[in-house]
Amino acid sequence: MTDHYDTLETRKPAEREADLFARLPDVLRAAMKAPAYAEHLEGVDPARITDRTALASLPVLRKSELPARHKAAPPFGGFVTTPLGAFGRLFTSPGPIFEPQSAEVDSWGSARGLFAAGLRPGDVVLNTFSYHLTPGGFIFDSAARALGCAVIPAGPGNTEQQFELIEAYRPAAYAGTPDFLKILLDNAEKSGRDVSSIKRALVSAAAFPPSLRAEIKSRGIDAYESFGTADLGMVAFETPARQGMVVNENLILEIVRPGTGEPVADGDVGEIVVTSLNAHHPWIRLAIGDLTATLPGVSSCGRTNTRIKGWMGRADQTTKVKGMFVRPEQVADIGKRHPELGRLRLVVTRAGETDAMTLKVETAAASAALAEAVGATLRAITKLGGKVELVAAGSLPNDGKVIADER
Repeated sequence: MTDHYDTLETRKPAEREADLFARLPDVLRAAMKAPAYAEHLEGVDPARITDRTALASLPVLRKSELPARHKAAPPFGGFVTTPLGAFGRLFTSPGPIFEPQSAEVDSWGSARGLFAAGLRPGDVVLNTFSYHLTPGGFIFDSAARALGCAVIPAGPGNTEQQFELIEAYRPAAYAGTPDFLKILLDNAEKSGRDVSSIKRALVSAAAFPPSLRAEIKSRGIDAYESFGTADLGMVAFETPARQGMVVNENLILEIVRPGTGEPVADGDVGEIVVTSLNAHHPWIRLAIGDLTATLPGVSSCGRTNTRIKGWMGRADQTTKVKGMFVRPEQVADIGKRHPELGRLRLVVTRAGETDAMTLKVETAAASAALAEAVGATLRAITKLGGKVELVAAGSLPNDGKVIADER
């Protein structure tokens, strides 16, 4: 049994990087034929975007903006030039955000994650992700069939009928949320149904804490976690090494400071930004609103792509203070105006019956004058007064939070 889906997974990191950025200019040229990308990337010369520094100079496109853009210019906000009839399926996700599936095999690139979880040609997979209007069910369905597996398109819910399918088809693997897997196992135990054929699982779309992982393992199922979105497909997946998640091939993943497009230092928590090299529907620096951090080195499983810690929370930390919105990008602007500062963290609390803000800033050059200057900048940018607390460099948590609402 081979350990890797193909040789792309084990190539040298420098070779992968060179390949991705050699292909990126053509992807940019294709993207900029769409009116929304032409406007969004106005003035960009694709031929110059050949490394990460150049890529980081491009503006991010926030996923949170897509519903408004799609509503203004349906269905895809002007970011797609491919005719609708050339796609395989057309979906919607909450927002609404409209998503097309290209007609190619494994169009979301998710077969690698199933392979890493131990699925092989000839296996039967119980797929409990929804097939109704949203892409989830089809993301895993197309990946399993590309891998050579048979798929039971079960969808979520209706456990009694699920048991009939499991007992008849004896699937070796499960795809779905970890929560629904536990529901299936609990109900099978209560009702005396046989689900023992399921030995492997690839779970996603919900938290998979160590306690739940251990419980599922105790019931004889080796479960792996994956992380993805309806727009991009599978972004990263767990491997037998159990050392974080390996980033999928054909994606350029960056981690940036929330509210900005500026990459953080290796190991720092920040927002995931993805550039996909999908010719039918490319995404250029799509900020998906989720936090993670990179892990050093490569996985002991032999896959050499970047590893991330997995999902670590949401990057959109916008909150209201005294009736006014305060956003992460405003906190980032304060840092830009004072380059002697390190990490910043705006803590929102209540003082009596009033909202209160304290901006904690790391610096190696603490002084009363600096605190006063930062306080003035805080007021100028947010239009709100707040206390400034200068702290030692490296003392604030590395959790990606720039606004902590503690009310």
